[in-house]
Amino acid sequence: MATPEKLLVLYTGGTIGMQMSADGLAPASGFEARMRAQQAGENASELPHWQFRELLPLIDSANMNPGHWLALRDEIVSAVETHGHDAVLVLHGTDTLAYSAAALSFLLLGLDVPVVLTGAMQPAGVAGGDAWPNLFGAMRALHRGVAPGVHLYFDGQLLHGARCSKLRSDAFDAFQVLPRQRQAEHVGISALIDYRQAREQVNLAVLPLHPALQASHLSALLDSGVKGVLLECYGSGTGPAGDAELMAVLRDAHARGVVLAAISQCPQGHVQFGVYAAGSRLAEVGLVSCGGMTREAALGKLFALLGAGLTQAEVEHWLARDLCGEMSD
Repeated sequence: MATPEKLLVLYTGGTIGMQMSADGLAPASGFEARMRAQQAGENASELPHWQFRELLPLIDSANMNPGHWLALRDEIVSAVETHGHDAVLVLHGTDTLAYSAAALSFLLLGLDVPVVLTGAMQPAGVAGGDAWPNLFGAMRALHRGVAPGVHLYFDGQLLHGARCSKLRSDAFDAFQVLPRQRQAEHVGISALIDYRQAREQVNLAVLPLHPALQASHLSALLDSGVKGVLLECYGSGTGPAGDAELMAVLRDAHARGVVLAAISQCPQGHVQFGVYAAGSRLAEVGLVSCGGMTREAALGKLFALLGAGLTQAEVEHWLARDLCGEMSD
């Protein structure tokens, strides 16, 4: 947790650096000069030395997709292994900030440097806004020392990268860490899933269970070629187990090799299939519990595991294990 000597600031776009265009706020280049001008009024002794890089094309994070996660992963690994950076600060839009933090938590497993993501609810330069406090707050945290792994810094808090969600759209404290009731299991990271493992794009989907869901809806989704589906179950992991047609669709998909991962729709819920018979039936047709993971963490983890080319059984094995503190009872 030493002070970084060569921090990379990686700018991807997002509200923090947006400027007004004819169509409204849009990502804009030239943010390094604005940062350095602002830093002149900060206490330099509290900030690490840093270099700046733009990840082009700059985007509104509403356009973030898994391809961008892979590009971010490649840039960060190159920064560390090729250019000798010992910490990375990613500037990112808030809409998908928690998704990227979670995905990078699994794509960078074993990388022995801190990676911190931050953004802002208002563009830099807005009087009383949160852009400069978030950015320089993250830099000060890094200067004091941050443990290796992926973190999210927002509104004065350093948050666990795979345990947070955006809960508000109109307040500076937009992000919160969901409670964690147990210590990490310290599972050894296999070379099959650490940051050195090449990843490929993978077709995934997220589907909330709801009373209007029909077997035909699920069939259409599964027929699109998805390799994994994250199912948001009720409560402790229940669903329409009495719908024989829907259950048959799930059973057949699992038999074809589709990974069926399950989380709870409740923000502080966790999946325990054995509590109710309806949950037990879901487990019987192939659903795998992701415990108390957030949607962001479960999706990022599923992407990282399937993207590594693991078999269905291998993915299911690692899904159920705590790799970086993402699990919760």
